[in-house]
Order: sequence, then C-alpha cells, then structure tokens
Amino acid sequence: MPLIDRDTVRIHYETRGQGPVILLSHGYSATAQMWRGQHEALSQAHTLVTWDMRGHGQSDSPDDPAAYSAQATIDDMAAILDAVGAERAIIGGLSLGGYFSLMFHATYPERVRALLILDTGPGYRKDEARNGWNQQALQTAERFEQGGMARVQAMKESTTGGTHRSAQGLAHAARGMLAQRDATVIESLPGIRVPSLILVGADDTPFLQSAEVMAAKIPGAQKVVIPGAGHVANIDQPQAFNAAVSAFLAGLD
Repeated sequence: MPLIDRDTVRIHYETRGQGPVILLSHGYSATAQMWRGQHEALSQAHTLVTWDMRGHGQSDSPDDPAAYSAQATIDDMAAILDAVGAERAIIGGLSLGGYFSLMFHATYPERVRALLILDTGPGYRKDEARNGWNQQALQTAERFEQGGMARVQAMKESTTGGTHRSAQGLAHAARGMLAQRDATVIESLPGIRVPSLILVGADDTPFLQSAEVMAAKIPGAQKVVIPGAGHVANIDQPQAFNAAVSAFLAGLD
C-alpha cells in the first residue's frame, strides 16, 4: 500500500497503468474506492493515480484540527505527483475533489496539463452564500462526532469502499477542508488556460448551474451532461462517464 509521509501524516495513494498521469480526487466523505469503475478505462493509456484525503479512507486522521486545511490538501496532491515522478498531470476530481483540483491549478498552474471538473461547484464570491455553505459543513462535522463510527459504517460502500477509520477525522475534514475561506477558486476561472472538461449528472440539480457558470467562465471549456446520473456520475452511469472522459483525454495534445 503506497504511502507518503507528510510531516508524520501518512497519505494513501494507488497507481495503475502507464502513460501521462491523471490524478483523481474523491468527494468529501468518499475515498479513492469511488473510482473503481474508472480503473480499467482510464489506465489503458494513462497512469491513473487515486488517493485518500487526510481524514478519509486509509490515510491518517491526525488529532490536531489544524492539520486539516485546503492548503494541506493541495500540498498533499503535489507531494503525490512528486512521489510518482510527474512534473505535470491531468488533475481532476468530483465535488470537493473537483474544487481542490481548481484550487490546485490556482496555486500550481505549471503542474496542470488539463482539468477534469466533475459534479463540482467553484465556491462563492459573496460572503453570505459562503457562510451558508460553511454552516452546513459545521453541521456535517457535528453529525459525525455525534454518530461516531456507526454513522460512518452506514455510509454507501460504493463511494467509501468501507475503508474509513475515523469519524473524528471526517469531522475535522468538514471543518478544515469542506468549509471554504474565500473566493479564490471562483475568481480564478477566467485565468485557466489548460483544456478543461466540466462534467455533471443531469439529475445533479444543485450543481447544474455551477457547471454552466464554469463552462462559461473557463476559456474553451467543454461541458458534458450525463443523462440518468446524479451527484456521483461516475458511479451512476460509469460507461457514459468513462466514454466522455476518454474522449476528452484523446483530444489532448
């Protein structure tokens, strides 16, 4: 089980295939196991790298709440690229993973060859809307603290792989990583200069407008809507999802 040590926090990742690197990041409270349906399709011509964010899956869940932050997360992503020998990569993710992919580009644009932004929102420009999101994140943290591992074990195995080890880690991640601090990501969209795929499930109602906004603001972005799919389009309709992503990848220089 490959692990990198990030200041005593061990981060779990997995690699498959050979070729240009794709780094896929999961959504909040999911794990690398959510990408099982993409392993074969995306590793045929690429090195597919999936990983568990801190507080999730087989990665560590440090006791210190300060160990959980957006900056720590994107630095974890950079460290994984270093570990697999990739100076640049196709960076993508679903939901929170997509948000961090956009943040990664805003911080390390020279390391991004292309973006896969999947069932994702770009954050908020206005404080009031961001505060509403953050209140939901805090409530999520409290539910994990109150429910403990019983709540964790009741989660869908399709997205977690049953590998979560700490309810407190998920609570810390909600406060430090799911909660948003500023408008950096949404304000970065017009400056993106790499090929970008914006993909969303047709039934993922809360994120349809977000996909529209990102497709309009990111120069040259492609948008794909997957019929019959909700917020986890890659699990709901894996064949259509894999076909859309593979077609986009085939068009990269």
